[in-house]
Amino acid sequence: MSLKYTNTTADFLDWNEAMNLIRNLSRDGSHKMSLLIAIGCFWGVRISDILSLRWNQILNTDEFTIQEHKTGKNRTIRINNQLKKHITDCYKHISPIGLNSPILVSQMGTTYSIQRINVILKEIKVKYKLNIKNISCHSLRKTFGRQVYNQNSESAELALVKLMELFNHSSVSITKRYLGLRTEELLQTYESLSF
Repeated sequence: MSLKYTNTTADFLDWNEAMNLIRNLSRDGSHKMSLLIAIGCFWGVRISDILSLRWNQILNTDEFTIQEHKTGKNRTIRINNQLKKHITDCYKHISPIGLNSPILVSQMGTTYSIQRINVILKEIKVKYKLNIKNISCHSLRKTFGRQVYNQNSESAELALVKLMELFNHSSVSITKRYLGLRTEELLQTYESLSF
């Protein structure tokens, strides 16, 4: 029997590396991928929810609510000022056909598939020499989770409870396994011993 979230194949990006990547992609004219990575890292939503977003939901607003595809639950997301500026900048460069159009449309006019996004992320990993072993769409969600946890390390249990709620996990132990914390905590036990 295998436990869900025990062996996830996606790793997370270091936060500073992720922020540099967002800036570099934008600088290099890859505004769609810059936007995708920014949204994934800042909101921690699943790729299926990102791909269903439309410009009129996220442009010029402070917060919005989505219904998550996987859980069917509503989730309200607040957009911080830095990300709001980035969304506006990407919108200007992408020049979509309308406010009701999806935020990530391929050159063929269709919404990207998850498989295609994963291929692009692997190409980005190589091009930008990212320090991550296994990258996929899920890496963005994990990057968000790790950053929230790391920023709140003095109250780690509260951070885990928040993440459990945001990720719609049924327990904190699932969230810990999801973030790879259980293994890390166990391995740190060896380092804590001394003579």
